[in-house]
Amino acid sequence: MTPVARIKRVRDRLRQTKGWRRAAVLFTAGLASVLAFAPFQAFPILFLTLPVLIWLIAPVAPYHNGRAGLLRAFADGWWFGFGYFFAGLFWVGEAFLVEADVFGWLLPFAVTLLPAGLAIFFGAASAVSHTLWRPGIAGLLTTSVVFASAEWLRGHILTGFPWNVLGYALTGPEVLMQSAGLVGIYGLTLWTMLIFTAPLVLAADADVDTPLFRTLAPGMALAALPLAAATLYGAIVLASAPVTPADAKHVRIVQPSVPQREKWMPEKQGEIFRLHLDLTRRNPAGDEDDFTNIALIVWPEAAMPFRPLEHPEALTAIADLLPEGGPSLLSGGLRVERGGNADQPTLKAFNSLLAIDPAGRPIAIYDKIHLVPFGEYLPFQPLLEAIGLQQLTRMRGGFASGPEPRPLITLAGLPPIAALICYEAIFPSAVIQGSERPGLIVNVTNDGWFGNTTGPRQHLHQARVRAVEEGLPLIRAANNGISAIIDPHGRITASLDMNVRGVIDSPLPPVSAPPLYSRWGDNLFLLNAAIFLAAAFFLVFRRNN
Repeated sequence: MTPVARIKRVRDRLRQTKGWRRAAVLFTAGLASVLAFAPFQAFPILFLTLPVLIWLIAPVAPYHNGRAGLLRAFADGWWFGFGYFFAGLFWVGEAFLVEADVFGWLLPFAVTLLPAGLAIFFGAASAVSHTLWRPGIAGLLTTSVVFASAEWLRGHILTGFPWNVLGYALTGPEVLMQSAGLVGIYGLTLWTMLIFTAPLVLAADADVDTPLFRTLAPGMALAALPLAAATLYGAIVLASAPVTPADAKHVRIVQPSVPQREKWMPEKQGEIFRLHLDLTRRNPAGDEDDFTNIALIVWPEAAMPFRPLEHPEALTAIADLLPEGGPSLLSGGLRVERGGNADQPTLKAFNSLLAIDPAGRPIAIYDKIHLVPFGEYLPFQPLLEAIGLQQLTRMRGGFASGPEPRPLITLAGLPPIAALICYEAIFPSAVIQGSERPGLIVNVTNDGWFGNTTGPRQHLHQARVRAVEEGLPLIRAANNGISAIIDPHGRITASLDMNVRGVIDSPLPPVSAPPLYSRWGDNLFLLNAAIFLAAAFFLVFRRNN
């Protein structure tokens, strides 16, 4: 049996599966696809898993069209998506075990309902792709546009959740990651779908009597040529990257590695604050120093387990720590704004990044604008709180969003800073919201909610891609890890791994020239999608004439 005949045989057998076996095949393919992403980065797996999805959603008698075909394609895509998101987001359940006595009963719902809901995007994309399907390359082009559009919608609808967007498969090797600066993560999703589906799908459609080379050539070319072009582009970008100067300013990142369960215990507040102070005054070798050449100190999200602006003694302790004329401190912290009147007082809570100068004065504040659903606020808050539900932060009423566009933080001796708190780093094209371009991104987070799982590693990787898209260095301070200094090309120049207590002292990488994506944003995704559709239309027109 020829290789092409074997491929056809596998495709036809898959198409004949029904019921739970069909669902199991698709669920497993989705499950395995997660190996293409951090921390595994085994992206060649998609050459096997994505064709399974395409083969099963493509129109085949008796489900060629009509309502039955549409529903079957939706179900096929949903099962693939359910496996994909189940494996990619299982770590969400760890957050419900931090206070298992309160939230543990929600764990089964969290690890199944979230993937089930997100899988609807894959189901819808599969149904639309089924409807628009045409044989050959045209079908792959339109399907790529449909799935990339579904991923874009997933990143925007209901505040969005663009975690593990398919395009991240092409950002594992640093040389390929540079293409994110050209087209962004949604543009890479277009190419991901085309590259990884073309070889097997086109080979299975070929005539078995066609010579092997002619059978495999179109699909292999559609995969190899974009990968080769991206590799060449990435190599050129990395070779021409600016070198960090010897006199570059240094940043000190503090990673306290406080167990999440202890974080908000009242009796631990003082101990945790003193831990941050003690780590800050020491270099990575553990020796106390005078902060020579340190221009900025960064503590993680909500580093102080109290509202620091309401504790003058905490600000005084910070002033005692920092030398006059020394570095400023950027620290995550909670704060409240009180308003209303005596009869109807109001209270707004914010998850903030506070800039504190060496005199202990708060000189700038950034309030998080993109809050985590069910973590920092409840959708339909009054209704769900009335029936006894609360978000994981256990703050009644939840957090309020800060003002938009995102303001930059300006500190003496440093470039303007774009602040990102926690998962704000996963939203492409939303890092810079004003007209002024920053010179540095600072991302503070507390991934301690999610244990030593794939979640924090995926989070770090997505932050690296934001640095590439914007051409800016990124400083990442995480409570339990992974803290890192990332250059504008996504390369980690210094880091602390999970559950390591310590500090990073490292020079601030230089800014890169603004990449194309930093100037045009997701318009580049739309341009690529238009080119894909125009090519598909041309191929269909030529076939029919």
